[in-house]
Amino acid sequence: MKTRVKTAKGRKLSSTRWLHRHLNDKYVQKTNKDGYRSRSAYKLIEIDNKFKLLQRGQKIIDLGAYPGGWSQVASKKGASVVAIDIKPINAINGVEHIQCDIINGLEILKERFQDQKFDIILSDMAPESCGVKSLDHIRIMLLCEAALDTAKHFLNDGGKFVVKIFQGESDKDFCNELKKIFKTVKYFKPKSSRSESTEMYLVSLDFIGSRSSAE
Repeated sequence: MKTRVKTAKGRKLSSTRWLHRHLNDKYVQKTNKDGYRSRSAYKLIEIDNKFKLLQRGQKIIDLGAYPGGWSQVASKKGASVVAIDIKPINAINGVEHIQCDIINGLEILKERFQDQKFDIILSDMAPESCGVKSLDHIRIMLLCEAALDTAKHFLNDGGKFVVKIFQGESDKDFCNELKKIFKTVKYFKPKSSRSESTEMYLVSLDFIGSRSSAE
């Protein structure tokens, strides 16, 4: 049975429609059953099922982690996770939280972790939508570049990088940039990603960036 949402005083019809869709979303309903903090957890589960990313004992940085769904998935797999977000995140077992803005936060992470390396960098970061697709695309690509800078600095040789993009003018150029420093780069859209959304994930495997720069 579907949950019906009545139009409330002061609420726009578009907001009522969004709330109706959200409450009746099967992945939203699954989060309550499975104990995940966000429906996006199922996106990482699908990515992991496809590409076999997550393993026990890995060290992972989760960028744009709030409210913690991806960090939960990685932690349950036995990984040690550092969750980065500008918002505070309630405690998760096996997860360290650093509250900072990643756009200006790379130096903070360098100071905190110095020469440490990580096996995977995850980024589910996205800007708040302004409703203009071209502008939203530009804004998320800035976040993608910040995530890539983090990956270049902290990834082990052979490491993996997963980043969310919005399809648009620049994603192909960004993909080509990834292909220079990873052996395999694939586009992937999880089934749990809403069909009307332009979001995709670029999954990059086997980091060779540090070897390339050494040569």
